[in-house]
Amino acid sequence: MAQTTAIGIFQNHADIGSPKKAGGAQYDATTQTYQIKGGGSNIWFNRDEFHYLYNKIAGDFILTANFEFVGQKGDPHRKIGWMIRESVDEAAASMNAVVHGDGLTVLQWRPLRGAYMRDPQDEIFYAKKTIFQVIQLERSGKKMIMRVANWGEPLQEVGQHTMSDMPDAVLAGLFISSHNPEAVEEAKVWNVRIDKPVASNFHPNPQIQKTLTTSQGILGCRLETMTIADGKRKVILESSGRFEAPNWMPGGKKLLYNAGGLLYTIPVTGGTPEKVNTGAITKSNNDHGISFNGKQLAISSGREGASGGGSYVYVLPLTGGDPKLVTEQSPSYWHGWAPNNKEVTFVGQRNGSKIYNIYRANINTGKEVALTSNTTGHVDGPEYSPDGKYIYYNANPTGTMQLWRMRPDGTGKEQITFDENHNWFPHISPDGKWIAYISFPTDIDPDSHPSYQRVTLRLVPATGGAPRIMAYLYGGQGTINVNSWSPDSKSIAFVSNSEKAETSSTDKSK
Repeated sequence: MAQTTAIGIFQNHADIGSPKKAGGAQYDATTQTYQIKGGGSNIWFNRDEFHYLYNKIAGDFILTANFEFVGQKGDPHRKIGWMIRESVDEAAASMNAVVHGDGLTVLQWRPLRGAYMRDPQDEIFYAKKTIFQVIQLERSGKKMIMRVANWGEPLQEVGQHTMSDMPDAVLAGLFISSHNPEAVEEAKVWNVRIDKPVASNFHPNPQIQKTLTTSQGILGCRLETMTIADGKRKVILESSGRFEAPNWMPGGKKLLYNAGGLLYTIPVTGGTPEKVNTGAITKSNNDHGISFNGKQLAISSGREGASGGGSYVYVLPLTGGDPKLVTEQSPSYWHGWAPNNKEVTFVGQRNGSKIYNIYRANINTGKEVALTSNTTGHVDGPEYSPDGKYIYYNANPTGTMQLWRMRPDGTGKEQITFDENHNWFPHISPDGKWIAYISFPTDIDPDSHPSYQRVTLRLVPATGGAPRIMAYLYGGQGTINVNSWSPDSKSIAFVSNSEKAETSSTDKSK
C-alpha cells in the first residue's frame, strides 16, 4: 500500500491491494472537485485492488457525491463509487456502492475478511451514455443503503444490506478501480458530502428536544452556494454551531445570514464574517431579507420586554442602524418585500387564533391587511414576484404542503406544485423565471418544517412545468427559509447540516 496522505476533506488516500499501476488523487480547492486515478485488477472475489480516498468514521452517516468517468474508453467493468471498509487490508470486509463503466449500478459487499464478494441478483443498469450520476451510501445502524440518481431526478434505492459484523468505526470514502492491471482509469467527483445525522433520539419539536443534551440537539452547519445550471456546490463557511437562512446581498459579492440572534455578512468566496449593526435587536431569527431597491433590510426578532416572547417584524437600513418596529402584534414572521419597497408580507397569528395566516403591512404606518383567512391547515413563506403580480406561498389545505400563488390583494389563489412531497418556501429568481423551494419527506407533519431531515432543493419554471432536483442534502429549518438567489439569477445559497463539518476550511463563524 502507498503512503497515506490527506487530500480535501479526506484524511488519507492510498492504493489498496498493491495494484501494478499506481493511482493518485488531486483536489481543486477553488471548485471543490476531486480528480481521482486508479489501476487494479478488480474489486471482487476475496481481495481488491483500487485507489481509495477515505476517513475513519464511527456511527451513522450519509455519503453523497456526483461521479463522472473521464474518457469514453476503458474496460466496461471499471468501477467508481463510495466504499465502507473495515480496514485497508486487501481482503477486508466492505460495502461498495458501485457504478461501472458500462452503466451497471449495484450494491455489493464482502461480509467477512477473505470472503468472496457478493451482490444481489436484481442489479440495476443505467444507459451507457449517462454523463454522470449521483451516488449515495448511507449507514443506519448495521444497515447499508445505496441510492442513485441522474442529477435533477429523485434518488432511487438500488439496494440495502445488513452488515452485522462490521465494526462501529469504519473507513469510508471514494474509490476507483480500472478492472485492468495494465491500465489506469480516471474520474471526476464533486459535491462530495459526508453527513453525520442527529442522534436517534433527537426530536424535531424544540420544546421536547430541550430535555435532551445540547450535543444531540445541534448539528454543525455549512453555508453553501450552488450554480443552478449544473448543480455544482461550494462550501464557503462551516461551524460546529448553528447559523441559518442566507440572503444574497446586492452586487453579488456577499451573503447575509443569522447566527445567535445576530446578523452577519461574509464574502461569497469565503472569509471572515462581519457583524451587521442591528441596534438593540439581539434576538433575530431566520426570517430576514433585502428590499427590491437594495436599500432596506427587514428582520424578524424577539422584542425586549414583550410578554411571552414571540417574533416581530422590523425594518432598518441595509447599511445598519436602529430598527423600526412594523408589527405591534406577535407572532409575526417576515417573508417578503413588495416591489414598491413600502410594504412587506409576513405570517402571523391574530385575535387569539392558533392558525397562521398571511398578512401585508405598510412599513411606515404598520397597517395590516389579511390576505388569507384560514381556520384550518397552515400557510407560510409569502413572497412577491419581482413584477409584483403575484405573491407566492406554501399552503396545506388538503394534507400535503404545496406551493401556491395569489394576487397581491389575496384573490385568485392557485396551486403550483402537485406531488407527494411537502414543499415549502417558494423563492422567485430576480429575473422572474424560476422558483426555488425546499421539499421535505413524506413522513413528517405537513405543517412542520423541522431541522435535520433528508431534504431536496428543487427548481420549477415560474411559467409552469416539471420540477427538477438541484441538491440532495441533510437540512430543513434554516436551510432556505428566505430568498437566497444571486442578483444575476444564476446561483442560490443555502445551509446544510452535519454533526461534524467535513471540509478543510476553518470555523470562523461567531
